[in-house]
Amino acid sequence: MYDIILAFITAFVLSYLAIPSIISIARKKNLVDEPGERRAHTVSTPSLGGIGIFAGVIFSIILWTPFTYFGDLQYILCAFIIIFLIGAKDDIDPIAPRLKFAAEMFAAFILVFIANIKITSFYGIFGIQELPEAASILFSMFTIIVIINAFNLIDGINGLSGSIGTLICCTFGTWFLMIDKLELAIVAFAMAGSTIAFLYYNVTPARIFMGDTGSLLLGLVCSILAIQFIEQNKVLIDSPYFVGSAPSVAIGILIIPLFDTLRVFVLRAMKGRSPFSPDKNHIHHLLLESGLNHMQATGILVFVNLIFIMVSLYFQFMGTEWLLFILVAMALLFTLVLLIINMRKRVPSNAAS
Repeated sequence: MYDIILAFITAFVLSYLAIPSIISIARKKNLVDEPGERRAHTVSTPSLGGIGIFAGVIFSIILWTPFTYFGDLQYILCAFIIIFLIGAKDDIDPIAPRLKFAAEMFAAFILVFIANIKITSFYGIFGIQELPEAASILFSMFTIIVIINAFNLIDGINGLSGSIGTLICCTFGTWFLMIDKLELAIVAFAMAGSTIAFLYYNVTPARIFMGDTGSLLLGLVCSILAIQFIEQNKVLIDSPYFVGSAPSVAIGILIIPLFDTLRVFVLRAMKGRSPFSPDKNHIHHLLLESGLNHMQATGILVFVNLIFIMVSLYFQFMGTEWLLFILVAMALLFTLVLLIINMRKRVPSNAAS
């Protein structure tokens, strides 16, 4: 327990102290994100906050993970470094999407093939229980890539990606603490500590953005925690900490980044566009369109994500498929309500013109 508290505090303090220097250097070297048509900010802002987050996380994990547990983390840290390097390179000097994707695949390869972080069961979804080895590998790598990019895609307004990531890390971290998986709890709370420190500088008016360095790392951490949550839960059937419908609960915990990514991909495909083409159809853009500011939109989405987590845990007994159906229905209803609000706001302005 003390190791986890110390990991959280260390990550927080190091990131909190490092980020002001990063802001200063980024401004001197003109390493800033400029406003644009598809940007939600209006002033030039440094986008290297992920460097401070990475520093706090990596230092804290190495310092406070007991030696008997550390062997399980060495491959995870290798994946961290790959994602950090490609994210920092993209923040400083933008790279081709295919190169970024290749780096993500390499990190996922290390996690799945070497660290053995993979999903081996569907818990009865679509009638599937245990997965064949090849299917397990492919689906696990796909899951990691999707979650990494989901956090990258929701990082569009002040405080959102960091706040959602903190909520998710604290949720998974608490469960890992209860089942005595110390190394994973340290990873979760070190990430939460660094991200909370970053949020101090990211709330409106934002002095720095996390950039790809931060959002990709946050997504990687959450993908590891989600997969390990599903897998570790399998051996806890007789434990008071066993979670029924674990895959659907994991989706509920990650609902905002996952559902928003699925939603915008479907919309783009329906319009005949590439799923990766940028636009302003994300859920946070809809909230801004409804008249909210950045922090109000972020607060609503964090609250909604928290509601989904509570619903997932409360109705875990319903079975994986039924719980998944409820979560998707709730997400669609939330989006529909938001679209109706925006449509009603547009009608008076159109009628007046």
